[in-house]
Amino acid sequence: MAVPSLRKSLIRTYGFLLSINVAAWAWALISFHRHPVLLGTAVLAYSFGLRHAVDADHIAAIDSATRKLMQEKKSASSVGLFFSLGHSAVLFIGTAIIALTVASLQGRFTAFNNAAGIIGTLVSAGFLLVMAVMNLLIARSVYRVFAHVRAGGAYVDSDFDILLNGRGLMSRLLRPLFKLVSQSWHMLLIGFLFGLGFDTATEVSLLSISGAEAAKGISVWSILAFPAVFAAGMSLVDATDNLMMVGAYGWAFIKPIRKLYYNLTITIVSALVALLVGGIETLGLLESEFNLSGGFWDGVGAINDHFTMVGYTIIGVFAVSWLISLLVYRVNRFDELQVKTQAG
Repeated sequence: MAVPSLRKSLIRTYGFLLSINVAAWAWALISFHRHPVLLGTAVLAYSFGLRHAVDADHIAAIDSATRKLMQEKKSASSVGLFFSLGHSAVLFIGTAIIALTVASLQGRFTAFNNAAGIIGTLVSAGFLLVMAVMNLLIARSVYRVFAHVRAGGAYVDSDFDILLNGRGLMSRLLRPLFKLVSQSWHMLLIGFLFGLGFDTATEVSLLSISGAEAAKGISVWSILAFPAVFAAGMSLVDATDNLMMVGAYGWAFIKPIRKLYYNLTITIVSALVALLVGGIETLGLLESEFNLSGGFWDGVGAINDHFTMVGYTIIGVFAVSWLISLLVYRVNRFDELQVKTQAG
């Protein structure tokens, strides 16, 4: 993609992202200006959105579609944004349904909400930890290919793509649909289908928050501010992730060694983030349910009480990881390696 075209895409995308972030927070401020605690909850929902966007399935889906469109020499700079918008639509619908249901029965689901929160955290933490293990296994396989090529072995692009396509549970289930993606806006449907899974703690937690607040008499209109700020945060990171991939693949496609190195880096970082978040959720659940305290457990409680910062930490982890990985790439002069390529 030409630089001027990418610059226009950046301006257009971030102009839209700024607008929806401002609109979402205006919605939250209008709805909760008399409820400071709920404004804090809105900040938490926003951090959930930031964090959810770096789940393995999101990265895999956006990565697959971006790579496909760029290989077809088509614009891929809006893949992440459209994916996020489709994903958010499901969340709005689900939140509205739960809020209306709970509001109509006025608090009869307190025990259910507590149980759902526990089950949701267990399922999602387990999901993230499994995804982390799967990504680490894939990273090991990618490293073996990288070491093989670095040692003078032949690089087979089609074999490598098959290896990468194993990443992400929903990506594997919906792989046939990715073949139908020929324009960025087609990712609306992919994002919508991904959202139907409700398979991470961020979404479960948001729905739980919405249900609990609806039971207290908060209007459904105000409750929908939670998915609005969640979607704003998620869209910001998904779109940024996509644009970074466009730039990275533009750089990576020049040489096979770059493509290998890029995918090795992003897979390892994705696994570490999933381990971090899944571990925090699991320990937080143990700390709260068993009333554990003192030393280590006080630290766990403090982290979960300030979960807003976890989303920002993840963004920092990605940024620092990329800086370190690029430094390692340059120091080791991987660009100077002569790679033998072989048709798949």
